[in-house]
Amino acid sequence: MTALGAPVREAAATHPRGTPHPHRDDEDREVRQVHEVHEVHDTQDARHVLDRCRELVRPALMEAVGRSHPWVGEMAGYSFGWCEVGGAAAAGSGGKGVRQALAVLGAEAVGGPARAGVPAAVAVELVHAFSLLHDDIMDADATRRGRPAVWKAYGTGPAVLAGDALFALAVETLALQPPPAGTDAVRRLSAALGDLVRGQADDLLFTARPWSGPDRVRPHEYRAMAEGKTGALLGCAAALGAVLAGASPSMAAALDRAGRELGVAFQVADDVLGVWGDPAVTGKPVHGDLRERKKTFPVLAALDSPTAAAHRLAALLDRGGDPGEAAALAEAAGGRAAALAEAGRRVAAAEAALTEVAAQAPSAAGAVRDLRSLVGFAVRRDL
Repeated sequence: MTALGAPVREAAATHPRGTPHPHRDDEDREVRQVHEVHEVHDTQDARHVLDRCRELVRPALMEAVGRSHPWVGEMAGYSFGWCEVGGAAAAGSGGKGVRQALAVLGAEAVGGPARAGVPAAVAVELVHAFSLLHDDIMDADATRRGRPAVWKAYGTGPAVLAGDALFALAVETLALQPPPAGTDAVRRLSAALGDLVRGQADDLLFTARPWSGPDRVRPHEYRAMAEGKTGALLGCAAALGAVLAGASPSMAAALDRAGRELGVAFQVADDVLGVWGDPAVTGKPVHGDLRERKKTFPVLAALDSPTAAAHRLAALLDRGGDPGEAAALAEAAGGRAAALAEAGRRVAAAEAALTEVAAQAPSAAGAVRDLRSLVGFAVRRDL
């Protein structure tokens, strides 16, 4: 499967029959380029990697959560899908575990054992869970993975407290690792958290900015936001695993760069689905992001184009017009093609960074191959 194959097919499935595609040639070229990069990756391989890493990390993750206050631990367990409200065991999934897999594979990619990356995997998984608890509150999202969000199930105050506890556990997990690697790991996590907060702040501020005029959100601002909000923790995960396995600074930096590029690629591809995706596949309503008036990359790229369609789109968004018409105008203005091109460039950049890692640790070719499989899988599917 290609990294962007599913978004392309799903978007095409909902495009009105007979509508012109002025930018389709450019779009198809970008899709072919991404396909050439990822055609060797098999979805089943990526799922096997994720399963292997989850099985390795879960006992340590549960042990870390068990160090918290029992009530806080219950809320954390609920967020991971381990239990119901009240503590009864549940068989739910806490997500696909891409971040924890990146940490384990980061350790293996530099020639270390998988277990060396487990503390890094635990830390990033705790931070990710912390960010989701707080994101759901900030966005007023009432559900998460088909269940009431923690703040709906337990209350806003308790959910904030649980998120804070997960953050503290993440820092503690890395601080317990022997120096100098443990010290470096804490520093890296702190820097990534700073980037995450900046990205989240920008994302929240974007909602108040206009669709048109000099104060509108520009594509380069969105890229920076996505790298902070999504890419920073992905890059940190891979680099932390490498650091705890004794990697050189250059290898850790290359893995961090690969994760950051992957994060932007994922976010942009997800934006394509948010506008043109098939609800039967995505689980989201058609034109959902436009209905919610989210400032996503394809729409921002369309508004930045010097076309008549871009002017009509800006006017339509300013008055809160029909989402279906907005989607058609965004495509006519080149937004869809620009988004797929951007995602393709970011995937290629992630691949280039992994090539640097492979050149420095040829004996760890299997781990780098597994990382490559996750690049395609993560961009094509929900993280």
